[in-house]
Amino acid sequence: MPHTPDALSERELRVLEAVVQTYIETAEPAGSKTIAQRFGLGVSPATIRSTMSDLEEKGYLFHPHTSAGRIPTDQAYRVYVDHLMRVAPVRSQVRTALEAELPPRSAVDDLLRRAAQVLGVLTQELGVAAAPALEQAVLERLELVQIASDRLLLVFNLRSGVVRTIFVQTQVTVDARAVEQVARVLNERLGGLTLREIRTSLGERLRDAGEPGQGRDLLNIFIAEGDGIFALERTGDAVVLGSAQPLAEQPEFASNDRMRELLELTERRDLIRETLTARGRGLTITIGGEHGDQRLAGFTLVTSTYHVGDLAGVIGVLGPTRMPYDKIIGLVQHTSRLVEGLLQ
Repeated sequence: MPHTPDALSERELRVLEAVVQTYIETAEPAGSKTIAQRFGLGVSPATIRSTMSDLEEKGYLFHPHTSAGRIPTDQAYRVYVDHLMRVAPVRSQVRTALEAELPPRSAVDDLLRRAAQVLGVLTQELGVAAAPALEQAVLERLELVQIASDRLLLVFNLRSGVVRTIFVQTQVTVDARAVEQVARVLNERLGGLTLREIRTSLGERLRDAGEPGQGRDLLNIFIAEGDGIFALERTGDAVVLGSAQPLAEQPEFASNDRMRELLELTERRDLIRETLTARGRGLTITIGGEHGDQRLAGFTLVTSTYHVGDLAGVIGVLGPTRMPYDKIIGLVQHTSRLVEGLLQ
């Protein structure tokens, strides 16, 4: 099926736009009389009904067996978003509310968590965000803090300004002098490299480093476990979600089956993470069946890229395909720019 309006007449485009807008606003199938009364298209309800029938044959509309009205298909939403919709500017009071809720000078994770929550409330969808992928992040400095005689806290200071921490169990007692020596070696030999470069060449770079004794033993632990230690994108939860409550109150989730689908989706952080990290740069809108995974077929995902130094993450909303795209797109883009500004 074509996703461009080239195969549609001007009348078909206007009727399609009217059906999409009506269904977005009411969550009820749009009938020809309603379209004629609301939009003043200059043609009779009978003509509109005939046009809607043509649009259904072309795959842009369908009607439930219990209703004479029509509902947009994913293909209709795509034409609407790409060719018919006009993005609404973000109202000043919404901008003010958003800025007031996002704390300046916050850690990346804290800021994303708050942004996803606020974006979800403002759009009445599920706010989602992914932290920057750290595979290409450059290690600026590594700090080792001794928590116990056999446990270390590693603080990764990355060139983009992102800070990550993990714990390492040494299994053997290590004194403060050995910890200091290893920290110096790690910074001398690994500073300025990306995490990917560190993981793929760690053994070679540390093979002849360190003095015999505890220092060398600790370095051997780093070599043996380096693939996990320096895979920071696997530590913690790289995806944050806002509250699902606003979304759960929408008509699409009135049935127990649809509510169960929504709850299962919010528990599948791995699926959401894979979907978000596969997004393209800039504004990306994926509608219903355009998702590669059938579990997302009933949802639209609208995201926008934000940058932290040379790294990039995404923020946006997940909701039913019946969403007010014109308002949501502008708000998602504004939020991504605001997050980016606060992280610089």
